[in-house]
Amino acid sequence: MIIKKQIAPAFEDFIFDWDYETYLLIGGYGSGKSYQVALKIIFKLLEEKRTCLVCREVFETIYESNFSLFKEILEDMGLLTDNRYYFRKHKDKVLQSKSPLSFIFPNGSRIIFKGMDDPERVKSINGVSIVWCEECSEMKYSAFTELQGRIRTPDVSMHFFLSCNPIGRENWVYQHFFKYIDGSGKEVTLVDENVFYNQHVVIRNNTYYHHSTPGDNPWLPLQYIKRLDDLRFYDYHLYLVARWGRFGTMGTRVLPQLTVASSDKVVQDTVQRLGARNMYFGFDFGFEESFNAVISCSVDLERSVLYIWDEIYMNHVTDDMFAQHPKMRALRDRVADMKAHGYPNAIIVADNEDPKAIKYYRQQGYPMRSTRAKFHGSRLSNTRKIKRFRSIIVSPKCQNTIRELSDLTYKKDAKGNAVYDQFNIDPHSMSALWYALDTVTVADVKDRIYYSKRG
Repeated sequence: MIIKKQIAPAFEDFIFDWDYETYLLIGGYGSGKSYQVALKIIFKLLEEKRTCLVCREVFETIYESNFSLFKEILEDMGLLTDNRYYFRKHKDKVLQSKSPLSFIFPNGSRIIFKGMDDPERVKSINGVSIVWCEECSEMKYSAFTELQGRIRTPDVSMHFFLSCNPIGRENWVYQHFFKYIDGSGKEVTLVDENVFYNQHVVIRNNTYYHHSTPGDNPWLPLQYIKRLDDLRFYDYHLYLVARWGRFGTMGTRVLPQLTVASSDKVVQDTVQRLGARNMYFGFDFGFEESFNAVISCSVDLERSVLYIWDEIYMNHVTDDMFAQHPKMRALRDRVADMKAHGYPNAIIVADNEDPKAIKYYRQQGYPMRSTRAKFHGSRLSNTRKIKRFRSIIVSPKCQNTIRELSDLTYKKDAKGNAVYDQFNIDPHSMSALWYALDTVTVADVKDRIYYSKRG
């Protein structure tokens, strides 16, 4: 069977490459990545007898997306039929079925569809050697690992395709394939995203990374690209995601006034000028998936600026080990020295949900108390307090704080409305800031009174 099909130049290498187990396709809106994955799978299933599993987070979304895409391509190639009698007799078409959703090829290859909202659905599937996770960023990481553990077919190569738009860096896709935080709070780079954007194809750890933009789709209407270009005037972060396929923030940012200082020295010089009387310290407890996060910050209430100048960020560490960590001991000595000089803010304020831990740290010589800023409705009021600062300046050495707070957005409810006391991630540095500043009053701009002669 000879089939001719035009392929977008940016995807030519990808279409015919089957050397790797995992293929990750990240791209902007309309870049053609989903179409090219579907086309690649069709070519393979026509060539070899295989079973392909196509999945999304919610099964109900599959018919109008992936199923319809395969149907469109097969119709365009003149290969589709829904007549079972014709299919059994002639064996020159691909049979589509809506119940269950599937495509059956003349050589016995199949495409089946499942939703990952119920991972139990994939546990009994046998013979699958190709998996496509469409909009993989919407899937849970546990669902992806479940697929990796369950899908196995002897004596045949296995291939996983993952495709999505590049949403926030806190998503598991970014942390699994680009950068992650190890147990000591250090950032480990697997693939530098700027190298990814520039090279478009990167090979690392048996994974084929492919980057695309709307400009890589020669069949995309120019008017559509113009609409994406216009996003830069009113939603620049979405513009980077949609037009240029770059990881960024989608949604309402919680702290748009946050910036990263040009150097740590710039921040430290300002902190020294503000002095010990303006220093505050917060401690959010964590262990397994969450992190111990300790934040050191200073405030300039006259100028309404918050400076975040140090962090300690670790997990999988017990209290006895953490209390003896060199950075923690240095913080203990600093706060104790402030206390000896009579500063009332010489205290580390910690999460009030673990009084036993607080007592332990106090026994180890840490000036520490539980927060007074955690109560019903406190998440909203504490977030509003942080938002009242005109500027939040973070030292570049506080990489975890930058990672969590730069792209922090509000969660949305079922109607798409922002929920102002919930976030897209669990930001441990934000919780530590709440505790550190629990006695600080930050005036709202509309509440400030200026007593200068000019009025």
